[in-house]
Amino acid sequence: MKAYVIDESGPPEVLQLREVADPVPREGEVSVRVCAFGINRLEADIRAGAYGPITASTVLGIEAVGEVIEDASGTFQPGQRVATAMGGMGTEHSGSYAEQVVARRENVVALGDTDLPWEELAALPEAFLTVWGALVPAMKLQSGQRLLVRGATASVGQAAIVLAKQMGAQVMATTRREAQRERLLSLGADAVLVDNGAVAAQVREHWPKGADAVLEVVGASTVRDSLHAVRSFGEVVVVGLLGGRVIEQLDLLADLPEAVGLRFFKTQMLGTSALPLTDAPLAGLAELRAKDAIPSTLAHTFDFNDLAKAHALMESNQAVGKIVVRMPGAPQ
Repeated sequence: MKAYVIDESGPPEVLQLREVADPVPREGEVSVRVCAFGINRLEADIRAGAYGPITASTVLGIEAVGEVIEDASGTFQPGQRVATAMGGMGTEHSGSYAEQVVARRENVVALGDTDLPWEELAALPEAFLTVWGALVPAMKLQSGQRLLVRGATASVGQAAIVLAKQMGAQVMATTRREAQRERLLSLGADAVLVDNGAVAAQVREHWPKGADAVLEVVGASTVRDSLHAVRSFGEVVVVGLLGGRVIEQLDLLADLPEAVGLRFFKTQMLGTSALPLTDAPLAGLAELRAKDAIPSTLAHTFDFNDLAKAHALMESNQAVGKIVVRMPGAPQ
């Protein structure tokens, strides 16, 4: 099969398309023909060397959508449309920047009979599974509650707006760029704030008691302010580190307001016994998207041959939404 391999860290051009052996599923794994996959900041950071030097040939990619090739357990059938994310894919073993990938069965989700195009399906797994894990089991967001999404122009932030509105929450979103206001409103945000790093006072102008909860996508540079935007006994859940690592820059005694919770949600939990994906809403979201009942978070689609360009766009911070790569010859 063809796959993108990196032998060393560096710019997007270190991604080299090569012929490699087809991956062989082990016990507990499902083999999937990749039809499309999303690009994630983690992959760009690994490629660039932010997580240390590359010591062996590596195939990146932590998510994909496609069709099942083989599942020895019979849980998934050949040809079935599925999504997969995390479970060590692209970090502990070969990832989805390839024509085929193997994934832990617990990290594979059936997508139903939707006819949504592959590129639209590929915008769902990592972003929406992350947001589902943060908003539902971690935050326990309820209909009618007030949610602040800090860093809403990121793909995870956009997914948070869509899912939270689907759950019946009130959503306030932040962006650093005034030009993105209309985009966030079109996704369903009830209000948008231009973020200069200190928005807690503006939040309380809209919601005098503060937000019930904050989904923090940015990280260290804004988390102190987010903690002061939430009501007493409210909670801030951190899912992103775009602005740096939080704990290294936070004094919990001095910076954490009384009776405000701070929680971190790591996507490595997805598919574990603590967070099984049996209740993950991907199939339902795909069906809603196919009916145009929820807006799309897809921003850019690249051909497989243009993967380096997709990475360059990710690094430029100019994409507003999900960057997706579609495989040549993917079935309709």
